[in-house]
Amino acid sequence: MATNVTIPAHPATDTSQIPSAFQIHDNKFLDIIGSTPKLDVLLRNDNVPFAHEASVFVPSTDELFVTSNIFTDPITNKFTIQINKVKVVAHPVTSEIINSTIPMANGAVNHGDGILFCGQGNLTATSGLYQMSIQPPYEANLLVSTFYSREFNSPNDVVIHSDGSIWFTDPSYGSKQGIRPKPQLPNQVYRFDPVTKNARVVADGFGQPNGIAFSPDEKTVYITDTAYTLGDGTTDPTRPSTIYAFDVSIIDGEQFLTNRRVFAMADTGVPDGIKLDMEGNVYAGCGDGINVWSPGGVLLGKILIKDGAANFSFGRNGQMFILNENILWAAQLSRSVKGALLKI
Repeated sequence: MATNVTIPAHPATDTSQIPSAFQIHDNKFLDIIGSTPKLDVLLRNDNVPFAHEASVFVPSTDELFVTSNIFTDPITNKFTIQINKVKVVAHPVTSEIINSTIPMANGAVNHGDGILFCGQGNLTATSGLYQMSIQPPYEANLLVSTFYSREFNSPNDVVIHSDGSIWFTDPSYGSKQGIRPKPQLPNQVYRFDPVTKNARVVADGFGQPNGIAFSPDEKTVYITDTAYTLGDGTTDPTRPSTIYAFDVSIIDGEQFLTNRRVFAMADTGVPDGIKLDMEGNVYAGCGDGINVWSPGGVLLGKILIKDGAANFSFGRNGQMFILNENILWAAQLSRSVKGALLKI
């Protein structure tokens, strides 16, 4: 027999005043969104899906760097990806297309005084990790492009450990989309030491590894598997749309990922980009918007976005930038919320 479940009222918040875009599944979500959450369109471009991946907020300049989805350049008639720099505090908000040499840029992260991008590569240019300056002329340098003698498939997302090591996912979506040759490696996750140039496989067994993020204490790594999305425009609901958690263990002085376990599964679409806040809550861009889980894997709530969100990032004091292909959204959560990457 079906029963109605009533969520008890939060003692400090009148939930009737919360916009319907903020879907509450657990009262703890109210501590995250606060009493007056907002969701607004920051920038829109109906011609180009400019807001797809990366979403790197640079606090020193109040600028957001985003990468587009793949689209056909009307001039060259070839597949391309743009990098856009968005001035998020300008009135009105403005964006600038970056003239970059990174081939098919995708996920990215703040790194030093610049941004580290995943370059998926194409049929003639190698894939790899590229360090790009945030100042004109936006010079980009290739850090690594191979696992020793074998080219990476199409690196997707990247995160930096506090020891300086670089961790990134490498699915085969590039080949599926026709922009990369046949894969030369399994779909895996890597750790790269930019000092010693040592590259190690730290996790395998994925359909398509995608988003990656550390917990605030760096004792846990979260990796999304988006094999539900086949990469050719079709989906298979029997394949993973899952977030896995791993312990970061030290064995013989080196970091290993151990104790692989299912953390959560997205019920709509796939969990693509993934981030954490300083309380250890896990956020992922999914087919219906931003889904938020507790550190224990309990779904707390959702920020509903029509057609979903591939990626997002935290700004200052509870601000979140959400990438929705042709639309860049800004959500205002509780001002106490701080993203684990920038801690602001």
